[in-house]
Amino acid sequence: MNNHFSLNGVYIGKAVKRYGLNTGIDKSPITKSLYLFKEGLAGDECADQQHHGGLDRALHQYPIEHYNYWRQKHGETRQWQAPGMGENLSSIGMTENNVCIGDQYQWGEAIIEVSQPRSPCFKLNKRWDIEGLSLEMQNLSLCGWLYRVIQPGLVSIHERLTLIHRVDNIMTIGEVCELFFGDPLNKGGLQQLQQQSKLSNSWMSKVSQRLENNTVENWDFRLFGQVDK
Repeated sequence: MNNHFSLNGVYIGKAVKRYGLNTGIDKSPITKSLYLFKEGLAGDECADQQHHGGLDRALHQYPIEHYNYWRQKHGETRQWQAPGMGENLSSIGMTENNVCIGDQYQWGEAIIEVSQPRSPCFKLNKRWDIEGLSLEMQNLSLCGWLYRVIQPGLVSIHERLTLIHRVDNIMTIGEVCELFFGDPLNKGGLQQLQQQSKLSNSWMSKVSQRLENNTVENWDFRLFGQVDK
């Protein structure tokens, strides 16, 4: 197993008014060293701090390989390239099939830990002008993932991500997505997710609520920017 991954890009962005909404989804490449705080990279902003950012969602990584799929599916007229999904990190060789909840990576002086899949939202639809892109991404488990920062420090694109720790009861990001999104009321699957102690508080809370109430939280606002009446 490859435990070392070189980065293709490191990206940060400011929250601005764009695509008819306030968003920090558009980011620019950074080649110099910068500090990674518990809350994220220095200079990086998110507009909606209720649904984005925070200690469990300090960094977003999206596999560069997925852009080939989106290009084939939706055409060459759009620039399908990083950081089009609002990602902070881009690399080759890390996907939802080999990255697991709780994986810890050394990155420069910092240590980061995989906390959850990225929950696709309607801002992706606006960003790419494709209705339902967020739902398509969710259904295909091409979501990317988020990190919490275990140890802050200086980082840069020139430093590799090195896997330094993996939990015993591993679940890949893809497996988590398939259960959480694809079979959301499967009791056995939910109990399996409950055993992922490194899963973010937000996702763990939803897992517990589903087990308790046997209902799935409404996804309409997140996916489409509207609430089902």
